[in-house]
Amino acid sequence: MSNLPLLELRGVGKSYGANRVLRGFDLQVQAGEIVSLIGPSGSGKTTALRCMNFLERYDEGEVWIDGQLLGYSSPGRHVSDCDSEAKVDEVRKPLSMVFQQFNLWPHMTVRDNVMAPLVLGKRMAKAEARTLADHALARVGLAAKADAFPARLSGGQQQRVGIARALAVKPRLMLLDEPTSALDPELVEEVLQVIRSLADDGMTMVMVTHEMSFAAQISDVVVFMEAGQIIETGAPQGLFNAPKTERLQQFLKPWFNRSLQVAP
Repeated sequence: MSNLPLLELRGVGKSYGANRVLRGFDLQVQAGEIVSLIGPSGSGKTTALRCMNFLERYDEGEVWIDGQLLGYSSPGRHVSDCDSEAKVDEVRKPLSMVFQQFNLWPHMTVRDNVMAPLVLGKRMAKAEARTLADHALARVGLAAKADAFPARLSGGQQQRVGIARALAVKPRLMLLDEPTSALDPELVEEVLQVIRSLADDGMTMVMVTHEMSFAAQISDVVVFMEAGQIIETGAPQGLFNAPKTERLQQFLKPWFNRSLQVAP
């Protein structure tokens, strides 16, 4: 068995014109780990996540997935080095992503939404795709909603469909971009419970979140970002209970005021 990280970012940077939104980002994610990215809005968390699967074309550094360089035929940054879409899809095959917005097709049933990446992207036979979709929906507690349309679901249920869609492709690593940010507070817990159960099953995850208590409870590693850089990283027990930087102390203060507790 390979000892390589499932995901590795080496000095990754991203700019939009003169605006450098990600700089020198280094991260290793081993199989089975839960990594949470936290930080103020605009700190580069979502950009980092999107670079991990080349939804954003990073322009500095390297992203490696299971030992393969993602997006480029060599570590250079020349246009000619950019891989074909087919090669990018092949390298990022172990990954799937759950977005802030649910991105469900309103004219398709819940089952068809989950089947779509399998049938359209993987050219899978519909019968096989249906079986995988039904299994994924059962996994997130929505088997009874398979024939419903998204408009008939709550926001929490729609996000659980999004998680089922990501699960159906049988990823080795899931990227979650603030999966509860579009939900009313009373609907957040049902989505967090699904994510907890995936973690209990050993799913590798990288998650951008503003849910500090959840990040503290579920993560193996927490990464605090600001201005496109990693300010502090470590196990949640140390990072939340004894932050080393004044900036992280300031960031966490509102949550400590709400009695955030992390088991030692």
